Amino acid sequence: MIRIEGAIETPHGHPECVAAALEPDNLTLIRTTATEGGVRAEIEGTRLRSITASVDDYLMNLAIAEDVCTAASERRESERGSSGVESGSNG
Repeated sequence: MIRIEGAIETPHGHPECVAAALEPDNLTLIRTTATEGGVRAEIEGTRLRSITASVDDYLMNLAIAEDVCTAASERRESERGSSGVESGSNG
């Protein structure tokens, strides 16, 4: 039986968020963890078609997770910048 192993490492501004968003995909073939400055997905299995399909799904989900985490971070920063108190107001 052939054993196939590999890893995908990608840089991210919010690796903990991206890894958490991908956690539901941590099934039998792929395990995703946050690293310093990025995300690492370790892939292993015995059927090339299954691995190829899983990697394809993972890459699509990775792109979506990155977009969501970036948007959430920008929204939090925007909300911190506008605390709801207008300057010059009396109360």
